[in-house]
Amino acid sequence: METHLLNAQQPDAVAQAADWLRQGQLVAFPTDTVYGVGGDAFNAAAIEQLYEAKQRSLSKGIPILLADPADLDKVTQNVPAVVHNLMARFWPGPLTLIIPRHPNLPANISPNEGIAVRIPDCDVARALIRAAGGAVAATSANQSGQPPAQTGAQALAALDGLVTAVLDDGPTPGGVPSTIIAVVDGELRIIREGPISAHDLSQIGVTGA
Repeated sequence: METHLLNAQQPDAVAQAADWLRQGQLVAFPTDTVYGVGGDAFNAAAIEQLYEAKQRSLSKGIPILLADPADLDKVTQNVPAVVHNLMARFWPGPLTLIIPRHPNLPANISPNEGIAVRIPDCDVARALIRAAGGAVAATSANQSGQPPAQTGAQALAALDGLVTAVLDDGPTPGGVPSTIIAVVDGELRIIREGPISAHDLSQIGVTGA
């Protein structure tokens, strides 16, 4: 497979990348943390390709990136009230929330009933996700166990021949994967600390892992 390198600032680059996503193909793109690689969140074949391209264990679900809060209902259901304050405070931004997934999502996107969701604080990423339908299944643009890509060139080096395109918008500003929080027995629990620190989260009642 030939992997196309697209300059995100060129006319129609985002639209072309979104069109490939809608066709069930994989595209790497920048976020506010690291580069991600994504596919259509509602396409089981695209999800399977993501696992294969990443060499990712099927025991690890694929997160979903949204463009706008209004798209949350497309991928989740019965969202606990306790997480809405976190969404209002930290979205868009480097906070991933594990919440109950929508039954319309492909079974292979997660090994359980939860789904990891966030809205990145990145104009290019959100424009791409919005153009692709509002929800993209995405994980870091690297082989599992390797450092996440922080530039388009690094994403291309990691996934050349495995994805249809890399949407390059220069270095990502964050460089650290997002903080992950899950609801465990009705309480918010930190699964992975990232740009949003445990100290910041403790101020609003989130406990450590």
